[in-house]
Amino acid sequence: MPQLVHVGDQAPDAFAEFTGSALIAELRALAEPLRGQRVLHLNATPYGGGVSELLRSLVPLLRGLGIDAEWRVIAADTSFFRVTKLLHNALQGAATPLTAEDREIYLAGNKTNAPLGEQPYDFVFVNDPQPAAIRHFSPGLGKHWIWRCHIDTSEANLAAWEFLHRYVSEYDATVFTMPEFVPHDLDGGIVAISAPAIDPLSPKNLPLPQVLARRIMEWVGIRTDRPIMTQVSRFDPWKDPMGVIDVYRQVRSEEPDLQLALLGSMALDDPQGWEIYSAVLDATKNEPDVHVFTNLTGVSNVEVNAFQAHSDVVIQKSIREGFGLVVSETLWKGTPIVAGRAGGIPLQIPPEDGHLLVDDVEGAVAQVLKLLRDPHEARASGARGREWVRTHFLLPRLAADDLRLMLRLARAAAPPRTTTGDLSSPPLGR
Repeated sequence: MPQLVHVGDQAPDAFAEFTGSALIAELRALAEPLRGQRVLHLNATPYGGGVSELLRSLVPLLRGLGIDAEWRVIAADTSFFRVTKLLHNALQGAATPLTAEDREIYLAGNKTNAPLGEQPYDFVFVNDPQPAAIRHFSPGLGKHWIWRCHIDTSEANLAAWEFLHRYVSEYDATVFTMPEFVPHDLDGGIVAISAPAIDPLSPKNLPLPQVLARRIMEWVGIRTDRPIMTQVSRFDPWKDPMGVIDVYRQVRSEEPDLQLALLGSMALDDPQGWEIYSAVLDATKNEPDVHVFTNLTGVSNVEVNAFQAHSDVVIQKSIREGFGLVVSETLWKGTPIVAGRAGGIPLQIPPEDGHLLVDDVEGAVAQVLKLLRDPHEARASGARGREWVRTHFLLPRLAADDLRLMLRLARAAAPPRTTTGDLSSPPLGR
């Protein structure tokens, strides 16, 4: 049985200072018909990566609205997570196929985790590919099943999608970040569009006094009297850490005082992360101004907060990206960001700052240099970004999206397949 992750309750009124009272009142109205309903959010890991961060904040907010919400994570061995990482990469476009043995390992892991308890849930949200087949093996343990895809499936490996399609098509609803991510042959149930969001009340996003943030950065070896460029992400080939190092080296040739910080979180469901981490360490071992940190070496949410808030520029050079919460996290702190034109990242960049979306190392170098050399424009870009995030990408909006979807499922025993973009406020398709 998947393991319970213990979380508290979060009063919705605490968000009113950021979102305004109207959205909080709407949240309460949406939640009222669902009070007491049993809701399960299921995923692959309790820490490391955006999904676990989302659930650590979303589930307490649902509980604060009177919904009996739980968060559980599946339990599996390294062979299962090796396969699910292959599947994850294939769904984002990698050519590596799953073998027959890989498919057997995947299905066996899902079947083992299928018992969800004796009492059925009213709604079961299954997050991402790792536990997607659980619905197939435990159909009677949830009244309404929702599969939430957090990754970029716009160019999915066809063989990988054909394998997963059988299990995803059994869900009552699916949720994607953007219309472009919805597979053309997805059939059955509701298809909803809803972008992720950040929690302004989490330790990663609470305001830190400047003196404390600087002390934290100095504590881990950063010179705060010199410029610093930071990337926060898992050690993953799609985040292109080697490309970030190339950007740093080229910028440093013109700005020799520049330092680089690479902050990454090691997750239970990502064995490939250790390979990338080792490669990054090896590539930078003779560069004392490159600092590599992980959650296993003492860098947690508060340290990430300090780096995002007080770096001169943050970079997110993703090649594929479902959304990339770190972009909104950075902008929420008023820090400018140069980011790859990938997946859901462009949704998070204000229209006036579209030039900060880049396609290659050369473009990233040019934009980083402009921000380092024009502090006034850097501050203005950060301020625009914070307001954009406040309007579109804070947690109450995401909770409202989920509540609307649950209400829609509850009111329709057998809803026709439709695609709707009205669950989310961000403009799509830019």
